[in-house]
Formats: sequence, C-alpha cells, structure tokens
Amino acid sequence: MAAITQKISPFLWFDTNAEEAARFYTSIFKNSMITHTMQGPGGTVMGVNFILDGVEFQALNGGPQFKFTEAISFFVKCETQEEIDELWSKLTADGGAESMCGWLKDKYGLSWQIIPTALGELFGDKDRAKAGRAMQAMMKMRKLDIAKLKEAFNS
Repeated sequence: MAAITQKISPFLWFDTNAEEAARFYTSIFKNSMITHTMQGPGGTVMGVNFILDGVEFQALNGGPQFKFTEAISFFVKCETQEEIDELWSKLTADGGAESMCGWLKDKYGLSWQIIPTALGELFGDKDRAKAGRAMQAMMKMRKLDIAKLKEAFNS
C-alpha cells in the first residue's frame, strides 16, 4: 500500500490502549494497516499511525484526562445491508453500545455512524412525503435496515 499524503487526519486520544484500538480498527476495515508505532519511555507505545480503508489516523496514549463524546463520530458509508450488519456487529462487540439512527459506540467509547448510501437517495427525493416516511422509519431504528427504509419510502 502506498504512503498516504493527506493533509488533515483524525487524531485520537486514548488513555493507554491506542495500539490495541488501532489493531481492533484495522482488523475490521479493508485496506487497513498500522503504519508506525512510536515508543515511549521503557519501551511502552506512546502513539500509533494507522490507515483505515485509505484514511490515515493517528492515536496517542495520552492518559485519562480526555474521553470521546458524540460530538465527534466517524461516518461510514455502506453499500449493502451485509456491510452494515458486519460493521455493526464488529464495532459493538465486547462492550460497544448501540444507539439510535445508525449510531453506535465501540468498546473504546468512540462514536460511529454506520449509514447506507441509499439513505441519501431516499432523504433527497423530490417527493418530500416519501422522504419523510423514510426519515420517520429511520428515527425508530438502531441499526439501519435498508429494506425497511425503502418499504417505508414506498408505502
């Protein structure tokens, strides 16, 4: 995989488990890898650079001062229900938590939005009544279901 040269990249602050989180995330997303670890005093890992599906991330073991909040989340566009189901299952595993409307928190407390690309098409339709029905269906869901969204849209 070629080196990433993006100018802006997400920087994540973890207490002590940045490398563990990077390994977790790179195991979930295709075209992903850890590219560098920075050693601190005594050989401990202080920071990790990694790529998730072509996007470069950096993570730091900075201590317990800061926690993740829903004010920042990662929006993942999914083409199929199978992709939604797989990501949802993996990201909520081992202590993650479901939320509403396609949102979840992983076991590290990081928020993700697992969203079908079809949602933009449904919500952007010129028939606002159809779009509204899709929106109302979404508001009742945790993990989004493409078939049920389309059913509501077409009803």
